[in-house]
Amino acid sequence: MSFRFEFDPANKILITWIEGELTDDLIRKVDAGMRRRLAQMVPSVHIVECSLVTKFSMSSESVRYLARREPELQGNSCRRFFVMPSSAGFFVARMFKIAGEPHYDSMTIARSLAEVFSTLAIEPTRFEPLE
Repeated sequence: MSFRFEFDPANKILITWIEGELTDDLIRKVDAGMRRRLAQMVPSVHIVECSLVTKFSMSSESVRYLARREPELQGNSCRRFFVMPSSAGFFVARMFKIAGEPHYDSMTIARSLAEVFSTLAIEPTRFEPLE
C-alpha cells in the first residue's frame, strides 16, 4: 500500500497514483499529500489513479469526511478525475462525488487513464516524479 505523485509541467497535470489496499489510514495520508501538492503545483488537471488499488477497505465515514472538506483549489480552475476501473472503486468514487456536492459535482469518474486523456483531447504525456 503506497502512493506517489507525478507532474506534467507542459500540460499542468498532477497525477496521484495509489497502489495496494486503500484503508482509512492510507486515504488520510494520500489526502494530506494531495493537498500539499495541489497548493504547491496549482495544476489545471488533477487525476487520482486507482488502477493499482487491490482492495477498497476504507469506511464510508472516511469517504464522506474527505468529500465534505473544502477542495484545496477552489472553483473550476482545476479539472478533477478519478480513474476507477473496478466496480468497487467506481462505487467509492460515486459516493465521494455525491457526498462532496457541490464541491466535487464537476469531478469525472473514468475507467482508464486513456479515457481521461481522450476527454482532455491530449495525447498521453510524460510525467515527472515528485519527491
